[in-house]
Amino acid sequence: MTDSEELAGRFEEHRGHLKAVAYRMLGSLAEAEDAVQEAWLRLGRAEADDIRNLGGWLTTVTGRVCLDMLRSRTARREEPMGDAFVPDPVLRPLSHIDPAEEVLHADAVGLALLVVLENLEPAERLAFVLHDMFAVPFDDIAPIVERSAAATRQLASRARRRVRGATPAAEPDLGRQKEVLDAFLAASRAGDFEALLALRHPDVVLRADSGVLVRGAAASKVVQGAKTVAEQALMFARFAQSAELVLVNGSVGVVNAPGGRVQSVMAVTIADGRITGMYILADPERLERLETPPSHR
Repeated sequence: MTDSEELAGRFEEHRGHLKAVAYRMLGSLAEAEDAVQEAWLRLGRAEADDIRNLGGWLTTVTGRVCLDMLRSRTARREEPMGDAFVPDPVLRPLSHIDPAEEVLHADAVGLALLVVLENLEPAERLAFVLHDMFAVPFDDIAPIVERSAAATRQLASRARRRVRGATPAAEPDLGRQKEVLDAFLAASRAGDFEALLALRHPDVVLRADSGVLVRGAAASKVVQGAKTVAEQALMFARFAQSAELVLVNGSVGVVNAPGGRVQSVMAVTIADGRITGMYILADPERLERLETPPSHR
């Protein structure tokens, strides 16, 4: 085995971890892949023999790449993404529910949390993701954001407060999540407005991200309130006929794929048996690139 082959093998051992870091930083699966690839290229240009802790080195390099990508994204965006933005979901078949596997699955971070992370400043997001999610010391994060360790600690603390204040409470039990969504689909298929209303928290928030090209009733929107959200569900009740339950970022969600082509993905947050948040991705361009469970390919 050549030195380059050995280095490639060592890098592959860390790829899953690096993608998990990049996904939490960027909320985009495609951009996460790009960030991991850039980390590999930078490793190829470095003196690998001088790197004592390859995993730590790759994590901080990936974080630096992601920070640059976030700053570039902010600089080139003419308009903010808006409250309707929904990050890329990670889908798996519902049959894969296994508590031991859920603990190990690298991408099991809810869309609700990723939505909150989108509202952080790039440096805040980096400090929070690397320290709070991956236990990277502040001394290692500080050079990336070009601040002292104490200032970096403050970045993470500020991000932590914002995350705690904005992340909705969520039912952790997958079986209970499934019960609520089974009832939701049944009510949608039957056109039962009262049942749809009863399944929603009074202050439920619906975020529907259809991309920039979709117009009309299906356009991107943010809707709040049980009655208004239930009315929206009735408008698109016909799509419930082809909807199925899947795992969306480690929680039970819904994919609508008539004829095997995904038209929308929905994640939810549930508390006390009622839906408190709905996150729907219906952007045709992004759905086209989505890796879907085998039954929907």
